[in-house]
Amino acid sequence: PASASPTGCGPASPWWRRTWPTSSGRARCGSSGCCPAASPPTLVEGPGTIFEPLFYFNLAGPGDPVQRLGTEYSWNDDGTELSITLREGVTWSDGEAFDADDVKFTFDMIAADRVPNTVGFHGTTEVVDPTHLVVTFDGPAYMEGPQLLGKTWIVPEHIWSGIEDPNTDTVSEPVGTGPYTLGDFKGQAFTLDANPDYWGGEPELTHVMYRSLSGNQASADALAAGQVDVYSGPVPDIANVEEDYPGYQAITVPMNQAVLDTCANAELGCEGPQTDPAVRQAIYHAMDRGQINQLAFQNTASEMSPGFALPERDAAYVSDALENPTVPMQPDLARVDEILTGAGYARGGDGIYAKDGERLALTVTVVSGWTDYITALETLREQLSPAGIELTVNQVSWNEMSDARARGGFQLVIDSLYPGPAPDPFYLYSYFYGTENTAEVGESADTNYSRYSNAEVDAALEALTQLNPEDMAARMPHYDVIQQRIEQDMPYIPILTGGTTTEFHAAKFSGWPSLDDLYAFPATWSRPDQSQMYMNLAPTGE
Repeated sequence: PASASPTGCGPASPWWRRTWPTSSGRARCGSSGCCPAASPPTLVEGPGTIFEPLFYFNLAGPGDPVQRLGTEYSWNDDGTELSITLREGVTWSDGEAFDADDVKFTFDMIAADRVPNTVGFHGTTEVVDPTHLVVTFDGPAYMEGPQLLGKTWIVPEHIWSGIEDPNTDTVSEPVGTGPYTLGDFKGQAFTLDANPDYWGGEPELTHVMYRSLSGNQASADALAAGQVDVYSGPVPDIANVEEDYPGYQAITVPMNQAVLDTCANAELGCEGPQTDPAVRQAIYHAMDRGQINQLAFQNTASEMSPGFALPERDAAYVSDALENPTVPMQPDLARVDEILTGAGYARGGDGIYAKDGERLALTVTVVSGWTDYITALETLREQLSPAGIELTVNQVSWNEMSDARARGGFQLVIDSLYPGPAPDPFYLYSYFYGTENTAEVGESADTNYSRYSNAEVDAALEALTQLNPEDMAARMPHYDVIQQRIEQDMPYIPILTGGTTTEFHAAKFSGWPSLDDLYAFPATWSRPDQSQMYMNLAPTGE
């Protein structure tokens, strides 16, 4: 069996403990994290599997988008009109025909804010014929394309037009065009069954069973016991997965960038020493990243740019204007002292720096059960002590961390900054550094949890929205500005680029992504990437 669970809270229920019969077409997938127990299945795991996007943009590297419900798209010369061609002969899983009216209905629902409109889409969609439509924007909207085309899940008008409130009404029997339909669903536990009428042919992986696991250790235990066939997350001794877990292999891909989120902006209500850029810079230079990588991440993490363009995937975007193209791997305590004394701090009798009678003592929040991050912080705590900075590690639940981060009720939080809908650092900059995505402390910030606000960065982001993504010569000066500013201000303190490791049962299934054929970002919790992976798997008969 194969079961996958990109998210999960609490111990497994008895429903999960039942034994699946051995079957070459079933897979069990496990992952730790958190999801609401009462979430409808469309929110739990529908994207990509049940409900499809028009195209698939591979975050793991550059390349042409993969056709899903769409077959072609193009922009007019000024980026204000997006023309889309749809696949012919597609049906919904209830047998009804899919056409351009369904896409228009979905886009209109988002534009009217009837469902979460996370990117502020307000384009006008017109149907040309059953397989063609045009989306018109008020101004250049190149950067909205990947979200609309690759991260918008198309829903059936003939069903969703009768839903009074799509934000709250539960869709207990979802109808989609995707390769899977919903099987059993009980709280956090559910299965996906192959769609026999899928336009691309019924997947060879006929069933996916999702298991909810309570943390990294529980996930590793399930893998060791052979209870899951694929899991995205750390396990002990990652370098020797093939020896420790017979039949399994692992792949590690650098993607999400581990950071210390700081509540950085005193003008928006942040309080604490971390509001001083000098303190953030001092922490940055006090880290022994090589030791953190070894002790916390089993050397699966990799170098990171202080400008937050991925060094490998986004090599063309890394600015020459940066002081350092990548973060230092070894600590520089002399630089730490220079930075802090220059900002008015002095060592106290206890060895900790202080300024205006306030010791340089900080609290960092981490989700309980995130063993790799907890180890990273305990290691960092020991590293910062001789640097004259006191760090206290506070373990809380996912919900507590998420709420504190959103409302600014924290000093430091360890987490990672994630990429956007396409392999372009613009999206990360917009999400986490754009003023429009933050709020005063006490109010919920969308994604800019640090409360960072810089007029030059905002102007560069606005300029980038007006430019064709293929015009690198025109775009690069704006990336230079952004990367210079965020390296200097450092509202998110870089740690390392996290290596997302996925362990999978290679003896039982073929077709897993590899470093030579990275056709999808191989993480069970990443959508719609997971659907690309499931569609590529085939049972070996083992």
